[in-house]
Amino acid sequence: MGTARSWIRFAGVALALGGAAALFLLVESIGANMSPPDAGGTAPASVVSVSTVVHAAGPADTMSHLLVALAAIVAATRALGWVAERAGQPSVVGEIVAGIALGPSLLGALWPAATTTLFPSSITPFLAAVSELGVILFMFMVGLEFDTAHLRRQARTAVAVSAAGIVLPFVLGVLLALWLYPRFGIGSSGFVVFSLFLGTAMSITAFPVLARILKALSLTATPLGVTALTSASVDDISGWCLLALVVGLADGNTGAVLPTIGLTVGYTALMLLVLRPLIHRWLARAGERITGPGVLSGAVALLLLSSVLTEWIGIHAIFGAFLFGALFPHDSRIADQVRRQVGPLVATLLLPVFFAYSGLRTRVGLLDGVGDWLVCGLIVLVAFLGKFGGVFAAARLTGLGARDASSLGILMNTRGLVELVVLNVGLDIGILSPALFAMFILMALVTTFATTPIVRALANPRQAFVPSVEA
Repeated sequence: MGTARSWIRFAGVALALGGAAALFLLVESIGANMSPPDAGGTAPASVVSVSTVVHAAGPADTMSHLLVALAAIVAATRALGWVAERAGQPSVVGEIVAGIALGPSLLGALWPAATTTLFPSSITPFLAAVSELGVILFMFMVGLEFDTAHLRRQARTAVAVSAAGIVLPFVLGVLLALWLYPRFGIGSSGFVVFSLFLGTAMSITAFPVLARILKALSLTATPLGVTALTSASVDDISGWCLLALVVGLADGNTGAVLPTIGLTVGYTALMLLVLRPLIHRWLARAGERITGPGVLSGAVALLLLSSVLTEWIGIHAIFGAFLFGALFPHDSRIADQVRRQVGPLVATLLLPVFFAYSGLRTRVGLLDGVGDWLVCGLIVLVAFLGKFGGVFAAARLTGLGARDASSLGILMNTRGLVELVVLNVGLDIGILSPALFAMFILMALVTTFATTPIVRALANPRQAFVPSVEA
């Protein structure tokens, strides 16, 4: 009986994947004849070089502006992060809101002179560089958090839930692209890249934020929590692979796409199948000797090298950082050392700069009139229902009750910081217009904000919850 059920589940997954592939090909054939509203595109402004800025403004003046901006960013993100915690939300929600509030959407609209004074154009390249470094280190730490033991114990459930939680929102995102591309597309990207990116953005689950929420709700060690974390880990890996594919296609050189995919697969196999076992054996032999600044410096240097290599391959540097972090056992001494020594710097300075830099690029004022806000609401609805519907259906098929399946669907809707990373990549490489970027930023905020209160409402009354979400 168990074997028959396994074959039925396998057939269901295969049918779903095959149907999704067929639908994707049909959508692509229709979208190939579409044109964006402006063939010239509304690509993000080019980044001014650091040397140009220093020569134009003077190094002392630029440094003073940068330090003032960093102080304002750290203070604002910490303050709103604290407010979010008191409201029972993960602090990252408040930090993202702080980043948007410092930009043209709020402070710039209410007090333009303040934004110009705090964030003059002369420091924009420096904020971009610091935020990029913060994201690379953050993705390295996300990779460190993966617990492969959970993956082995619940591989069947995790793969089924994750597959459904990716396929349905991905397909809905591709279908939505048919409607959004003629209205908000950019001519430089093309429909195929645009639709693939929207499908990827709809499929994201933020593993680190989800882990915080589960810990705060005392669900980490429960079957529901373990299933959520395991499914989110598979979801993250799949999401980064999809993003790597999109970035490779967005390069514009179709002849280079297959070599890029081949190099990506080869590099991933080398890291996971060759280097990972070697690192595990080295860690087992070294034991207590894995301490000190030399080991940490070596790990950071190799992390940056991995990021450079994936950038050279033609995919984003964050993929290399994430992959390098996944090589280490999550409970190893070196992982603990990174969390203690690198984690505070990333959390208190580098990521807040990323939030602020994203906020400076988010212009909610571009949503002009009721029509644009209705489009934004549709994006939120499609993202929420796609992820929830896919996860709920798969969870029920694998034996979870309706309450737990609903809770799992809500938890997997947590997008948070990881979605911001993906969206910034889309803006940087000219896939998203500024208006669509703002809509998806709001989608990430709404879906993440909704997670904790809805899960609390769905929870078993006998389940003990702590009163607020930790930072």
